[in-house]
This record gives sequence, structure tokens and C-alpha cells, in this order.
Amino acid sequence: MKIKVVHAVTVSKSLILLRGQINYLGNQGYHTLVICSPGKEVDEFKRREKTHVKIIKMKRDISLFSDFISLINLIVFFMKYRPHIVNAGTPKAGLLVTLAAWLTRVPIRVYTIHGLRLETAQGLKRKILMFTEKIACYCSTKIIAVSPSLRNRVIQLGISTEDKICILGSGSGNGINFSDIDTNFEIKEERISEEDIVLGYVGRITKDKGVEDLLECFLNLTNNYKNIKLLILGDFEKEDAISNKSRTIIETHPNIIYKGFQNNPYPYYKLMDIFVFPTYREGFGNVSIEAAFMGLPVITTNATGAIDTVIDGKTGLIYGVGNVKQLEEKIEFLIRNPEIRKKMGVEGKKRVIKEFSSERIWNELDHLYKTLLKEKGLE
Repeated sequence: MKIKVVHAVTVSKSLILLRGQINYLGNQGYHTLVICSPGKEVDEFKRREKTHVKIIKMKRDISLFSDFISLINLIVFFMKYRPHIVNAGTPKAGLLVTLAAWLTRVPIRVYTIHGLRLETAQGLKRKILMFTEKIACYCSTKIIAVSPSLRNRVIQLGISTEDKICILGSGSGNGINFSDIDTNFEIKEERISEEDIVLGYVGRITKDKGVEDLLECFLNLTNNYKNIKLLILGDFEKEDAISNKSRTIIETHPNIIYKGFQNNPYPYYKLMDIFVFPTYREGFGNVSIEAAFMGLPVITTNATGAIDTVIDGKTGLIYGVGNVKQLEEKIEFLIRNPEIRKKMGVEGKKRVIKEFSSERIWNELDHLYKTLLKEKGLE
């Protein structure tokens, strides 16, 4: 019997979270299929992963009518397809797909938690998000948290129980596929000279990611360090958007180099001296381990998920969420201590290679599936 495995994400942009993983599972003998909303990333993903993609539109934001239609479409599909395993990640897919899988009695229902949006939400929105997370966890037979601190947070908030949640390896949703990275590829940036100290940020440009904290800190530092530059990669987002003033600074400041979203950020890491990830909430913080793999010291917060990506004082530095003064002090310390920067970069790369390879994550996912199948008598 060939085991049918369905993985699901809400939007096609999130297919990157499954890169290499689906192809690996196919090579292990699973019949794979992925569910997501329509998008330009779908065709390339199908080709690369050698899999099928079922398009079912899902909205990231709360939309009762649209969500109900998506749920009905998922139920109808599962009743026809009859998968053995369903693994849903990202918040909306986590809710709708696990609920549909529960209603259609899919034997193994896995919810992969990539983060908790409720951590930075308030009032009614926080209550709704808490409720939806609890439903997704209740409908699941197993939960994967992408970091140890996220697992602890889910338990602490009473979203699910300790015995139901596991972590693959040391954390991360998909690890880093080292063979996929061309570290020899170079990019030249005319606005960066050898004398410059380049701070780097990669990620969505939103308030939750701490981008405005980074801007405030950077502007303060330019008063004392004329050779400091800030290299930013990522898209401006409408949800949780930064202020118009902050956006204008990013787009027009002479010492800020904005490159937008890049499919391959690795050549840009080579232009950086210090990687800064000032996030307020995270599932894991993949960009931190990407930067560490490229030999960069990483400064990040003690937020859920982010804190797992750095060993404080060894591979980088950790500061309190939202504390701009602390962030400024950490950056200034590394600016003044190039040898410590170098040593942290070396230690960070060693740790990533040892603990966060994609192969390790994929092997453990395969082992988890085989264990769950055995428990259900579906070997």
C-alpha cells in the first residue's frame, strides 16, 4: 500500500517552507500532494518537488464566508482523495485543513506550528487566534513545534498538552539544505566599500519583525559611525505595516540599501558584517541560521523561536524584545570587536552544520510518519 501524504500551507509564498522536503518524502516511497492557494510559485514548486498541487483558495486573514467555502472544498477533496496523513502548517491552513481532516476522519493529522500570531495580538483578535489555535491542536493527532521555546509557549498558554507536541531535531521547520547553496556566487554593491560596517536584515518588513526598532537604532548609530550601512532584503507588507515615515527612510536614506525580496539571499549575506533580527515573535527564525551558516554573528531578541537560533555570547547576542537601547549596545559592541564578530561567525556556522541540516529534519519527519503509521496499523 502506497501511503498518501498531503502537506498544506495557506498561500503559495509559503511553499518555500516545504522546499526539498516533499521531494525527499517522495523518494522514501510516499505518494505526495500539496494543498495551497493559487500563486506564481506553484508551477516551479511542482516541477522541483516532483509532486502534485491541489489549489484550494484560503485567505490569511479572518474571513468567515471565505473560510467556510475553503473548509467545504477541503472536506470534499479529502472525502474523494482519502489521504493517510495530512500535515498542515501556517495559521489558516492549520485551522481549516486539520478541521477538514478531522471531520473526514483522516487517520493521521499533523499540525506544524510555525509560530503564534496571537503573541503580538490584543483584545478580541487575540482571543479569536487563541481559539483557532486550540481547535487546530484539538483536531490534530500530533503537533510539530518548529522550536523548543515555541513548544514550551504552546504548553504554557494551554493550547495543547505536552505529550502531543514534538520537535524535529533541534528545531526549524525545514532546516538548511547545504547542497542547495552556491556560496561562491558573488554580488557587488557599489554603495558598499571595504571600510564600511554593514548591518543586515532579511525578512518581511512589518512592525512584528522589529524593523522600526532596527531603523531607530541604525539612525542613532550613524551619529557616531559614519561608515555604517544597513542592507535590507524583504517585501513591505500591508498587514502590520510599518509607518509611511519608516518606509520613506528605508527607500531614501543614503546609507540604507534596500533590495526587496530575493529568492536567493545567500550572496547578500556575504556583503554583511553583522546580521540583526529584531523580531517580536517567531516560530523559529530561519534567516538567523542562514546568516550563521554564512559565518555572520547574529543579534536577535529573546522572543519565542528567535531565542533558539543563537547561543548568547557564543554564536551571537540576545537582547530583550523591543529594547532599542540594548540593541544599540549589542551592535556597538560587535562593531568595536571585529575578532569577536569573527569568532561568533565561526561558531555559528559549526552549530548550523551540526544541528540544522535539512537532511536531519527530513529523516526525523520520515521516522515520525512511520511511527504514527505503525501505531494506526497502516504500515
